[in-house]
Amino acid sequence: MESDLNSAEGGLEAPTRHPLNWKGADFYDESALFDELERVYDICHGCRRCVSLCNAFPTLFDLVDECSTMEVDGVEKDDYWDVVDHCYLCDLCYLTKCPYVPPHEWNVDFPHLMLRAKAVKHETNGASIRDKLLSSTDIVGKIASIPVVAQAVNKGNELKPVRKFLEATLGIHAEAPLPKYSSTSARKRILQQELKPPKVSPTSQTTGRIALFLTCYGNHNAIQMVEDMAMLFKHNGIDVGMTESEQCCGMPKLELGDLRSVEKLKDQNIPELIGLVRQGYDLTAPIPSCVLMYKQELPLLFPDDHDVQAVAKAFFDPFEYLMLRHREEKLDLEFVRSLSKIVYHVPCHQRVQKIGPKTKEVLE
Repeated sequence: MESDLNSAEGGLEAPTRHPLNWKGADFYDESALFDELERVYDICHGCRRCVSLCNAFPTLFDLVDECSTMEVDGVEKDDYWDVVDHCYLCDLCYLTKCPYVPPHEWNVDFPHLMLRAKAVKHETNGASIRDKLLSSTDIVGKIASIPVVAQAVNKGNELKPVRKFLEATLGIHAEAPLPKYSSTSARKRILQQELKPPKVSPTSQTTGRIALFLTCYGNHNAIQMVEDMAMLFKHNGIDVGMTESEQCCGMPKLELGDLRSVEKLKDQNIPELIGLVRQGYDLTAPIPSCVLMYKQELPLLFPDDHDVQAVAKAFFDPFEYLMLRHREEKLDLEFVRSLSKIVYHVPCHQRVQKIGPKTKEVLE
């Protein structure tokens, strides 16, 4: 009976995720990779529920439909990479569409198969200067946030000749909005806040003390958002701490398939984060991708690292944290004025955390 449940489309059991054995003997073996790509592509071709998601799936289905056999075996192996290049690891296919994810016996984990393919490609070809630069968000942020440099970068990004140059050299569309850099940091702004430390009030699922992993974007670009987040926590009686410093969480390098760089960044960040956990802090970050990195991706990449697992258990989406506090009447709902009508876009990397629409719930 159990076999029948696991064979049926969708099955009856909750989806699970297997650790990614990226240090295994055959992980970087291109022949083994292509065998698995063909197997999974064939399953996807026969299902097609995911066609409304990213361009990876329409690309795959067009390749199949336009080949001589109209089956996956007729698609040129070199064209498999076109599908890989269109996957941005949003994880929505796994969490919202695919009926064949584990524990189904077909064991389809499309995002992590794409990650493996990206890793094989990176191991073979390395990364372009463009990709190295754009995925080094911590280094770029630190340089671009130097006083005077920040103003020059922001002004330059508004000039058409500069944007045309960036398009020609780095492939950044001339009309794409670019984040502005600040010559101060969110860390400095939060340290300047003069709110009285609250009396710590834990709940059944929160300690009442939360440490912010500021993130590259939060610390150098969205400083007002991060400052507001810290003030919101403090206003609701939560003791707020911070990392003393941090490197990138590793998500940009992960999306390149540069898993060795992900490990280096993990080795730099986890010691400080686990130190905060041992001091009694819960953890959060203002960027959903960074939260997902610590909640899901790093634990699956390093399943035997106990510190990584402990950090994952202590990590919360900020609005998830507020709602957990609200359930036990620890949220201050005495608002001076209403937000009126707002438009809210749900980030993919928040949706796949399996916490529900917590931001929407808080805003309501």
